Amino acid sequence: MSNICDIHEIEDMEIILSDGCRLSARVWMPIDANTDPVPAILEYLPYRKRDGTCARDALTHPYFAKRGYACVRVDMRGNGDSQGLMEDEYTEQELNDGVEVINWLAAQDWCSGRVGMMGISWGGFNSLQIAALDPAPLKAIITLCSTVDRYADDIHYKGGCLLNENLGWGSTMWAYSSRPPDPALVGESWRDMWLERLNAQPFLPATWLHHQQRDAYWQHGSVCEDFGAITAATLAVGGWGDSYKNAVPQLVESLSSPVKGIVGPWVHKYPHFAVPEPRIGFLQEALRWWDKWLKGIETGVENDPAYSVYLMDGVRPKTWYESRAGRWINEHDWPQGPTQKSIYLGQGNTLTTEPARINDILSSPQTCGMSSGEYCAIWLGPEMPGDQRGDDAVSLCYDSEPIAEDCDIVGAAKVKLRLTSDTPDGQIAVRLNHIHPDGASTRITYGVLNLAQRDDHAHAKALPIGQEIEVSLDLDHIAYRVPKGHKIRVAISNAYWPLLWPMPDTSTLQISQGEVLLPISPHGADDERHFQPPDAEEPWDVKQIRASDNQRQITTDMKTGITTLKIIDDFGAVEDQQHGMVSGSVAREWWSIHPDDPLSARGKTHWTEERSRGDWITRTEAFAEMTSDAENFYLTARMEAYENDTLIFEKDFEETIKRKHH
Repeated sequence: MSNICDIHEIEDMEIILSDGCRLSARVWMPIDANTDPVPAILEYLPYRKRDGTCARDALTHPYFAKRGYACVRVDMRGNGDSQGLMEDEYTEQELNDGVEVINWLAAQDWCSGRVGMMGISWGGFNSLQIAALDPAPLKAIITLCSTVDRYADDIHYKGGCLLNENLGWGSTMWAYSSRPPDPALVGESWRDMWLERLNAQPFLPATWLHHQQRDAYWQHGSVCEDFGAITAATLAVGGWGDSYKNAVPQLVESLSSPVKGIVGPWVHKYPHFAVPEPRIGFLQEALRWWDKWLKGIETGVENDPAYSVYLMDGVRPKTWYESRAGRWINEHDWPQGPTQKSIYLGQGNTLTTEPARINDILSSPQTCGMSSGEYCAIWLGPEMPGDQRGDDAVSLCYDSEPIAEDCDIVGAAKVKLRLTSDTPDGQIAVRLNHIHPDGASTRITYGVLNLAQRDDHAHAKALPIGQEIEVSLDLDHIAYRVPKGHKIRVAISNAYWPLLWPMPDTSTLQISQGEVLLPISPHGADDERHFQPPDAEEPWDVKQIRASDNQRQITTDMKTGITTLKIIDDFGAVEDQQHGMVSGSVAREWWSIHPDDPLSARGKTHWTEERSRGDWITRTEAFAEMTSDAENFYLTARMEAYENDTLIFEKDFEETIKRKHH
């Protein structure tokens, strides 16, 4: 392992791209790097190094720098304190800029010529995507909470179904991208830069909604198109509490370059400070990866298990867990380890060991799914799926007998159904639940499918009304132990709000047959892998100006029948004690629907972003809304920008987009 060394920080290192665009980088590196060059580790994001990612940057980047690396946190073009404009996520421009940054880093006197790339979420995505472009200096990456398929497994569509997160996340970026650069770094040009960004800023939910099937737009940046393009050594990390559960096992299975995978119980956070616990010494594991692939030090990482996951004990349903009991297990021969066990939908709402013909009618109210939790939990209070009994009551449910032995489900269950529809469009959501002796229902995992995309996600075709068809879908990967004496339930609905936007018609499905293939991999009670305890550098030095607060409320208007999920996430406000910027944010969402009317669906968001220092005071108010009828989606948005509480910019957006089997 590397020795601890003294480091210095550069708060604004300029990187001039070939087209003249100036990118701003925050850098931590050993003080003697100019005379004793070190490898560089790049994190490349739109989330603003000055105020957006400071909390995690402080914990992480100085750690590697003190152990002999130059850690470079770059604001992407059009974000933070970098020049230029951003058009969309994962564009060719973004990726080409990233390649250029890597080559620039490798050429610096303080760099050894070898570069790693690391990131979570957006940074995990573009680490994979840039690795697929194979810049010569890029020798290793660490990707966390990412995806290999931008259509099938991101925040826009899932199983071909339109996710409400398409509007939710798009509204987040609508607000994020509205924040001004910092005058302390960019000087008097800050206002012109800000107004130029605001004028050019796209409303991305509309962009994404124009691509309702898996077309070339989504193929771009989906590394599953050619796993062989990635030659960098890849450490993939994820969490069972996150929405991105599937990339890690897929990368371990598919990459030919050196690859290892780790999945814990965590939500969408780095594992050295994530919840639920247990956390792990992620920084130590990452250092072993960097030391091996960037410095050639023998750390033994190549001999680590191919795929290590946290097998969670089955527990009672809660909307939030501080910790999860379980154990670390190793799947050395992934994906060959688990055995596929078939169970079948049987008569009398049972699960059987033999195929059976059934004749069960499914017509869920549009409010089914209110216990689904947040699509992507990020540590904002009660975000996890709660007791499923309410959703189960309006779904078709099939229960096993109490199981004779503990059942370790490790992998992705596959569901095959034969069904008949009375409408040309439809969707299904399948949940695998753990039923406790008192009837409480814990969601183990789930999957969804747009029935018009039953053959493939690149093409949609209407359902043949009244004709029996066969469909199949994969549930999300999981590692979960159902205890002896408890039951397993398969719950099927044809609505899942507020996770999925509803189809235009209220449909009735007739289920005639069903099979579930469970991946079973028995393990003992003890940990099969041991990680060091979490380590980190000193936290971000801030003064709290306003405390954070999170609210989630479900209400039903008894007069109108409309049920609404209201979310308020006040992220609070803090003052950076080094440079004095005060940053604060409030996000608000409303998701409403009538149980009998899919065309009543409405999503509405409002974000407030505040940045100030002394007499420099800015604020943006970002609004968005989406509705639909049988033929079209309707999107509206508004942006307001204030300087010293004076409105200096406003922009309205409105677009109608045709529904294409959604």
